[in-house]
Amino acid sequence: MPKSPWSVPVTEALHASGVRVADLDTNATPGFRGDKKAGELLLEERRAVLSGLQEKLYANGRSGDPRNILLVLQGMDTAGKGGIVRHVIGSVDPQGVDHAAFGVPSAQERRHHYLWRIRRQLPRGGQIGVFDRSHYEDVLVVRVHDLVPPDVWGKRYDEINRFERTAANAGTTIIKVAMFVSLDEQRKRLTQRLDRPDKYWKFDPADIDERAYWPAYQEAYQAVLDRTCTEYAPWYVIPSDRKWYSRLAVTELLIDALGKLDLDWPPARFDIAEQRRRLADL
Repeated sequence: MPKSPWSVPVTEALHASGVRVADLDTNATPGFRGDKKAGELLLEERRAVLSGLQEKLYANGRSGDPRNILLVLQGMDTAGKGGIVRHVIGSVDPQGVDHAAFGVPSAQERRHHYLWRIRRQLPRGGQIGVFDRSHYEDVLVVRVHDLVPPDVWGKRYDEINRFERTAANAGTTIIKVAMFVSLDEQRKRLTQRLDRPDKYWKFDPADIDERAYWPAYQEAYQAVLDRTCTEYAPWYVIPSDRKWYSRLAVTELLIDALGKLDLDWPPARFDIAEQRRRLADL
């Protein structure tokens, strides 16, 4: 049997338990034995595996199975969330994907509880749901920029845990991914956007302003990991300076979650022999 490219299962290599955000080596490749070339080759193979498993999930959803996957992507700007959507989620049938990107709340959303807009975007049965940013903005950005008092955002960790437990009990497998890049790597990626006219649309001057708040964001992310990493909704911390690694890691996390659903093709809901006879007669 060929040696696994992973020294330990990806769920162990990346689990948030014991992670200190301030000490994280964002250039590391936890658990992976190979180099970039090996990682990119493996990613192509594993994307095909992911696609096959996702098709089974979608087929079961079409047959009434309520189970689904929710991938939560959190990270500072340029951490690679969009790359995950394009290069990982892009490998599966788009019919089986529910994608939601959460930016600044709209006027309508601000009139509701902060989880109102999140509940409305939970994936349907058979879907892989993707949250590009999420309800965690309400204990990250809100905390760092002092948008509400501490006694307000301080209660949200427990509210979020209850919300996620309810979703998990209803059939949602939750995978939460915190993506971290170094300030140097972020500067490099922002500079690339300024150097390329086809990337201007991705550049936001506010991203530079946010760099000054990185120590506060580190504290906020640490609180998120410490208080909301649960058995039913675990956090995985992905060093993301190496894009190939972060994409491979998320692919493996999705494959692991889908595999644990022990999916098979749904049985026919019709008489196969009868349908063969009808088809032969027409």
